[in-house]
Amino acid sequence: MDAPFEVLGIDPDADDAAVDKAYRRRVMETHPDQGGSVREFQLVKQAYEAIEAGRSDGDAERGRERERSRPVGTRVTYLNYAVLDDYGWTLDDADLFENAASADLDPTDYGEFRVEPGETLLEAAENRGFAWPFACRGGACANCAVAVVEGEMTMPADHILSTEMYDRGIRLSCLGGPTTEEMNVVYNVKEMPGLDELRLPPYRFERARSDD
Repeated sequence: MDAPFEVLGIDPDADDAAVDKAYRRRVMETHPDQGGSVREFQLVKQAYEAIEAGRSDGDAERGRERERSRPVGTRVTYLNYAVLDDYGWTLDDADLFENAASADLDPTDYGEFRVEPGETLLEAAENRGFAWPFACRGGACANCAVAVVEGEMTMPADHILSTEMYDRGIRLSCLGGPTTEEMNVVYNVKEMPGLDELRLPPYRFERARSDD
């Protein structure tokens, strides 16, 4: 277990907060857009996952239970956070999606698609031709964050969202998938206050992997 802690640059007896802080710091340092390499970035992610596996066996088992409970396909209705200001809407509006349905929005800003079993929300969006924002695909940034307005989705233990954000329904689309038959989500919420410091520069991981 010493090696993963060494990769993050912390002591083996570091508490959860110190581990999470070190993970965010090392992700920023090793991200290819910040002068690092894909290999370094992957080592940091693997180190964090190893530490999480050691301290969160119970969480991991609950995660597996949630995954087994996922429905056979989910209808996801989506709304782009970028259009909320244009219409004077907020995430707290009870009729947000009803208003969006009656507005003349572009299909990239409002619509629906189906998430199949085994797909994360981000994968499902991409597989249906949508270009939702993301960066690391590893739960180490907030570029792919969505706000779950209705429904539920899985979220592994190894993510960097604060308890406050998690309680507000913020999830990472690169990690989680729906657990209900229907779900309403607002995507592209990375610009929300509180998520600023968790963002990374726009980055296509597949491209960097092929160039490494």
